[in-house]
Amino acid sequence: MSQKKNAHAVALGRLGGLKGGKARAENLSAKELSAIGKKAGKVGGKARAESLTPARRKAIAKKAAKRSAEVRSKNAEERKAREGK
Repeated sequence: MSQKKNAHAVALGRLGGLKGGKARAENLSAKELSAIGKKAGKVGGKARAESLTPARRKAIAKKAAKRSAEVRSKNAEERKAREGK
């Protein structure tokens, strides 16, 4: 038995669906929103990692290591400056 969908009901459902995510996010606490974001980040990060070529992965790791060394150096300089005063 094939039934036609009520065009008005479809339009109302779509209207609710378009604003549903924003309305839900407004009603969530910061902690709940953070938990949802972390869960999504893990899924997205895994998919990205699987799609990276070894050369690209190496380039990203080098860039991260370089930045980490810069931050450590900057922190050490700031620590020395504070102790010197």
